[in-house]
Amino acid sequence: MQDKKSNKVNPGNQEKEEGEKRKAIRRIEIKTRKLSNQVFSGSYHSAFKGRGMSFSEVREYQYGDDIRAIDWNVTARLKTPFVKVFEEERELTVMLLIDVSSSSFFGTQTEFKNKILAEIGGVLSFSAITNNDKVGVIFFSDTVEKFIPPKKGKSHIMRIISEIYDFHPKHVGTNIAEALKYFNNVMKKKSIAFVMSDFMCASSYKDALNIASKRHDLVGIKVFDKHETELPDIGLARMVDAESKKEIWVNTSSKEVRTNYAKWFAEHSKATKELFGKCGAELVSINTSENYVIALMNMFKKRESKR
Repeated sequence: MQDKKSNKVNPGNQEKEEGEKRKAIRRIEIKTRKLSNQVFSGSYHSAFKGRGMSFSEVREYQYGDDIRAIDWNVTARLKTPFVKVFEEERELTVMLLIDVSSSSFFGTQTEFKNKILAEIGGVLSFSAITNNDKVGVIFFSDTVEKFIPPKKGKSHIMRIISEIYDFHPKHVGTNIAEALKYFNNVMKKKSIAFVMSDFMCASSYKDALNIASKRHDLVGIKVFDKHETELPDIGLARMVDAESKKEIWVNTSSKEVRTNYAKWFAEHSKATKELFGKCGAELVSINTSENYVIALMNMFKKRESKR
């Protein structure tokens, strides 16, 4: 905001905006830390720690061993059952790939999508450092906007939460393939990767997703708004694409228009879920009007049951 007389930034307004920003980030810290400590930490450990395993040795099968651990090649060669022994890796790396394109700055319910993403990112980050894991972030639009290398510590997590909450991208579009390719290049060691987006991407990211999910433990977190699933009946309305800036007039009073739009969104959502499934990755869908805690807990429990 500028002072009309001097045409300079008003220090008072600037200080007020900074103060409001600090308060908002503090609220996110308190909320996400509490959720992580009271709800998520144990579930996070159960859902992901078992995935960070490295092969140690083989030994003879003992009563009670999981038959899925049997090494069939050694068993066939030595004519007696042997099982693979794994050691849990002491340190894992969590990467957050966060969509900061213009479509994330939208919401008609309690919060904008980008604010929900900030909270979810905070919860996952605090859960990770509670288990002594490193956390890093890749912010992307139609290009990679910023990369924060994985580190440990509260100050690092607070930097991440601050960046997520108040990040100002230079570009407006979405290119998930570009983000995944960059991720594959900078992260050589296997990590747990959360791709957080509304997945409203015009270009294909199938190949990049397939490669990333084979190298890493990958989970997609889709955040969407209620009015992205269906159009409200508000008559003739001017609509603007947040990324392309294309404007069109839509007759929302038309039942056919509303039905076709709802059908398109449902088909797009189904295709996204199927794509993740075919690539061996998971996808969690979260509505901005719903409690994301429930969705994340269900995801953790589902992963734990598959171990």
